[in-house]
Amino acid sequence: MPFRRSGLIDRLHIHTRDVAAAKRFYRAVMGALGVPVVEGEDFFFADQLWIDAGERTGHVHLAFNAADPEMVDRFQQAGLAAGGRSNASPEDAGFHPGHYAVRLMDPDGNLIEAVWRGCLSPCA
Repeated sequence: MPFRRSGLIDRLHIHTRDVAAAKRFYRAVMGALGVPVVEGEDFFFADQLWIDAGERTGHVHLAFNAADPEMVDRFQQAGLAAGGRSNASPEDAGFHPGHYAVRLMDPDGNLIEAVWRGCLSPCA
């Protein structure tokens, strides 16, 4: 699987106490974003995101780029169906103009977001 290497981050490595639950969640949300997941017994990765079994050292806030608002919606639906919990929807106050995003809590309590940074009406 080729790596995108399109952004600032080379790799994000997080630990999970429940690999099966994390795989279920990330398979769903990565599928909604069109990113393949490569799985091993006690690890998996998707592009520059690496997750393996281990003790967590803290929570992270991770935002993925989405190609359009519909992809953000698919991300939300897939994540909720796979055990994620809603943290903020596109209708919630606090998002910047021109952003369309959802935030989910993954099975380990990490804040996982999908964001489209296009221009929605009205656009500033």
